[in-house]
Amino acid sequence: MFARLARALFGFANDRSLKRYQKRVPEINALEPAIQGLTDDQLRHKTQEFRDRLGKGESLDQLLPEAFAVCREASRRVLGMRHFDVQLIGGMVLHEGRIAEMRTGEGKTLVATLPVYLNALTGKGVHVVTVNDYLASRDAATMAQLYNFLGLTTGVIVPNLSDEERRAAYGADITYGTNNEFGFDYLRDNMKYSLDEMVQRDFNYAIVDEVDSILIDEARTPLIISGPADDSSELYRHVDAVVARLAKEPDVYEKDEKLRTVTLTEHGSDRAEELLSEAGVLTNGGLYDIHNVAVVHHVQQSLRAHVLFSRDVDYIVRDGKLILIDEFTGRMMDGRRYSDGLHQALEAKEGVEIQQENQTLASITFQNYFRLYPKLSGMTGTAMTEADEFAEIYNLEVVEIPTNVPVRRIDTDDEVYLTAAEKYNAVADLIEKVRAKRQPILVGTSSIEKSEYLSALLKQRGIPHNVLNARHHEREASIIAQAGAPGAITIATNMAGRGTDIKLGGNVEMLVGERVAEVTDDAAREAAVAEVRQRVEHDHKEVHEAGGLYVIGTERHESRRVDNQLRGRAGRQGDPGNSHFFLSLEDDLIRIFGTDRMGGMMQKMGLKQGEAIVHPWLNKALEKAQKKVEARNFDMRKNTLKYDDVMNDQRREVYGQRREYMASDDVSPIINEARLAVIEDIVQTYIPENSFAEAWDVEGLHQEILRVLVLDLPFSEWAQEDGMDEEGITARIEEEAVKAHASRTANMGPDMMRMIEKHVLLTSFDAAWKEHLHGLDQLRQGIGLRAYGQRDPLNEYKQEAFQMFTAMLADMRLRVVQTLAHLQTTAEPPQMPEPPVVSTMEPASFDEDITVDADTLARWNAQTPRNGACPCGSGLKFKHCHGKLV
Repeated sequence: MFARLARALFGFANDRSLKRYQKRVPEINALEPAIQGLTDDQLRHKTQEFRDRLGKGESLDQLLPEAFAVCREASRRVLGMRHFDVQLIGGMVLHEGRIAEMRTGEGKTLVATLPVYLNALTGKGVHVVTVNDYLASRDAATMAQLYNFLGLTTGVIVPNLSDEERRAAYGADITYGTNNEFGFDYLRDNMKYSLDEMVQRDFNYAIVDEVDSILIDEARTPLIISGPADDSSELYRHVDAVVARLAKEPDVYEKDEKLRTVTLTEHGSDRAEELLSEAGVLTNGGLYDIHNVAVVHHVQQSLRAHVLFSRDVDYIVRDGKLILIDEFTGRMMDGRRYSDGLHQALEAKEGVEIQQENQTLASITFQNYFRLYPKLSGMTGTAMTEADEFAEIYNLEVVEIPTNVPVRRIDTDDEVYLTAAEKYNAVADLIEKVRAKRQPILVGTSSIEKSEYLSALLKQRGIPHNVLNARHHEREASIIAQAGAPGAITIATNMAGRGTDIKLGGNVEMLVGERVAEVTDDAAREAAVAEVRQRVEHDHKEVHEAGGLYVIGTERHESRRVDNQLRGRAGRQGDPGNSHFFLSLEDDLIRIFGTDRMGGMMQKMGLKQGEAIVHPWLNKALEKAQKKVEARNFDMRKNTLKYDDVMNDQRREVYGQRREYMASDDVSPIINEARLAVIEDIVQTYIPENSFAEAWDVEGLHQEILRVLVLDLPFSEWAQEDGMDEEGITARIEEEAVKAHASRTANMGPDMMRMIEKHVLLTSFDAAWKEHLHGLDQLRQGIGLRAYGQRDPLNEYKQEAFQMFTAMLADMRLRVVQTLAHLQTTAEPPQMPEPPVVSTMEPASFDEDITVDADTLARWNAQTPRNGACPCGSGLKFKHCHGKLV
């Protein structure tokens, strides 16, 4: 009641925000006549004028009206597009670090040019983040014309660029790219060994296109850079053969489709143990014996692969490779792999080559990556349903921008059938009916399997159509370009039209590009362009009169946003259109998440074979089911983020330390501190505090100092001296260690030693961090079991992760000190030639050890990463060959 009263008195928060922005629109519009009177050179000079005013203390907010007016006029001249007033509002929302929700077809790409231009004036860089490489390249190429006209530089980040090309792109005023490329570049930068090798600048401002897809849908999966781990492909094949038999037997597993989990029953465990023993996989003890823990892990992942994952729904097999499918966009995610052995289990299930397992070298979630930006904003057609998550995770407020012209789309209530077969027959009937009016139709499906089922149904009826899914993604742009032509029928997975508008009558630009691609004669080209424009204009009128685009949904998705994205393809910019969703009681959403009340409602309404129920109550019941799923998914993402926040604190510390090391010309003070800490730790281990000399483990101390520092010291004599204690022993060891290091420095030369120290410090840090990440992965997998002991898993994780981090730092110090102590010295400073290149794919074979002289070994120690190939050509990792610590 109080909420309703408050809204009546003060209005909705969204309305109050819009009123504030609308007050500034007349100010921008009032500048238009004067700006239009400028020549191109005068308009271009405005950019430098704005930068000079920023340097004198003016703020971006003060410059906003003039900058927006200049950008709008430049867009009119260069692109032939003038920003509408509502687009000015969208630009202000983005500039303030908020999310602008704008309907499909309202020109979000053009809206972004306003805040991009304004914020690029600072020279600190603006990142425009898109959902795929095609959109990044397309938008960068198109909008670069505008930015170049205004004197700004533009770069684009796409796969397979060199570091030099990436550095140049990031150095531009405006940089376009995908969330994956930006995130991976951040991780790769923090694995470099010199600041000069890094490609990214400090973060400043980012605008995320399709912000709901990137910051919510894709935020479930972290970005991971990994390296090869031990090969266990044969074990996956053997276990898969057993699980394939096991999964067909009754009562061997329990499946929870809501949580997407599967576990063996007690009978299933006994049966698995029996089959694994028959197959020779278990040769000693039972399945759950400690030495068979790896087998249990393989069985669990193989069971998940067989029971929870389906071909042509979760992945496809193409050219002998298993490629994942994004459940939200329907696109292939080539190069993305499931972690923790699940991908290998799927490869074994499908009988394709099993790729080597990987070990995490660096990782970050999208949540924590994008929170690195001091200023972040986003735009999409569907964000309001996730406003709470945007606010809680990213501190981003969603503002709904009104459409430029009123929406004329007619949204019909859902039709619900008993079975999926009846539903698809009803869809086919409607397609025939609508097609007779020459009205274009877009049919949305949730998977490749279902899109091809419907396609087969239409083929039986002789209805021509196009299919757009991950198998035919190469034709996506051309199919979407023609999806608005008279009578066109397009069946698409959720990827339909992402970033490419469906225009009534057809997309002139894309059709012109296809028509004149190979026409070289200018006159013929102009004639072809005129013909295409005339045809599209005629088709547009015909489609408009027929009722516009007709969108048909074949089921409701877990997320309301995906349904809204599909529905939003119709009725763009005031065009007419229709949307109509068909459902059945066999659909996953209703079957898994529908309430008992919904089933009872169907019975009361007398749902019979071949009949459909249409009622607004059903829409509300389905929306409640979707809200439940969205809330559950939000909780899952929030829980994942809580654990990643623990790692993120450590990640920031590690990456910050690495940058300090790289920025420093002399890390010897850090080396000296590490050496003293290592010596103190060793002494504390062998000499109890405040103890008499008789209680000292003198021999153990002697052996450990010899092993770590290569110092043969007379501890027995020192122990017999009057007044000698652990502090005195520590001081003497430190003194001898400093002398030894000074001797090595004198022999190698100070410059050489400084370089070696820095290299050893960074490589040791990286090796310890990599092993720490692996340990955290293992801890995270089993920490949930602590709940059975009435302990909070998150608190337990925080405590143990901190202890592990402390241990990692100690291990890193030990690695650094030990490696430097084992350096071989020479009378002359060694030269630093490039080490020989050795293939890590096909290791060479040697029958005996390879010996090298001290000079060469010193060079290798200085240049070779611990996990790199040994320069001797053995094919082994350096740490297992000539870099082995003895």
